[in-house]
Amino acid sequence: MTKLGLTKLFAALVMTFGTMSAGAMTASAQGAKTLEVIVFPGGFNWTIFVGQDKGFFEKNGVTVKVTPTPNSQFQLKGLIEGKFDIAMTAMDNVIAYSEGQGAAKTEVEPDIFAFMGVDAGFLRLVAVPEVKTIADLKGKQVSVDALTTGYAFVLRKLLENGGLRHEDIQFVSAGGGRERFTALLEKKHAATLLISPFDVVAEAKGFNRLANADEALGHYQGVVGAARRSWAKQHEKELVGYITGYLSALQWLFDPANKSEAIAILRKHVPDMSEEAATRSYDILVHPTKGFSRDASLDVKGVQTVLQLRSGYTGKTLTDPSRYYDLGYYNKARKN
Repeated sequence: MTKLGLTKLFAALVMTFGTMSAGAMTASAQGAKTLEVIVFPGGFNWTIFVGQDKGFFEKNGVTVKVTPTPNSQFQLKGLIEGKFDIAMTAMDNVIAYSEGQGAAKTEVEPDIFAFMGVDAGFLRLVAVPEVKTIADLKGKQVSVDALTTGYAFVLRKLLENGGLRHEDIQFVSAGGGRERFTALLEKKHAATLLISPFDVVAEAKGFNRLANADEALGHYQGVVGAARRSWAKQHEKELVGYITGYLSALQWLFDPANKSEAIAILRKHVPDMSEEAATRSYDILVHPTKGFSRDASLDVKGVQTVLQLRSGYTGKTLTDPSRYYDLGYYNKARKN
């Protein structure tokens, strides 16, 4: 693939998400409740694409309206203050804001929780072509979304494993994946943590993958579905409907018989994506053991890893994963 093609691929992958098919949003069943869902833009929202296009959400009484977020601060503030019903966000964000450690101030006290899991992170440390090893990053700028939330502590752990101390690196807050990737392409920073399949695009352009988070951390809970506890209690039917639709979309997505149509759905939502790039994304995100969580289950051991990292870097000991999730809604959806 040419550099121009790759650039178009990335632009399509993360910039056109906000122009999601209006038909998918409006072709809802009569009386369906519209849910405001805020996500980080990218092909890793494939399950939502499927849920919309195949009608899985509408069959369960909800219509999903998606808003892409520029960064975690905008996303979590909007969720906590009630501008959005659901956020597909990092488990670390749920914990951080619940503990008063969020990067953004909110007008109300956070009462958010995780209700299902999505993935184990898909996290890759990627550097500019001139940087060949983690040691080469000493004295250079490395970008994160927020300095104390999201995947910032995963990044610090990877750098420490490579022999660098916190003071060896200049950490820069550069926004969500889209913003960080753009900055990396422009070489504004020496490295950043990318979520697949963005790393694929970077590597094809000559950038170097320095570390994989899953190899360094083992169990890790990445993205989760999150909501406010007060909202969930008042809208149990809608939340269970969302989870049920999501589970149906996952089951459909992982059926090999649907691969061609699944790729077509991705390319519909990301119009400039080539068949080759969509197929490679499928191999990463729909991998039978390393892709999306096939049943959207929450990895409690992975949540414990998030707590251990946060405890080690903030000085506040966090030991009880159950404080940050409630699987009651998920369990009801599983029975549908």
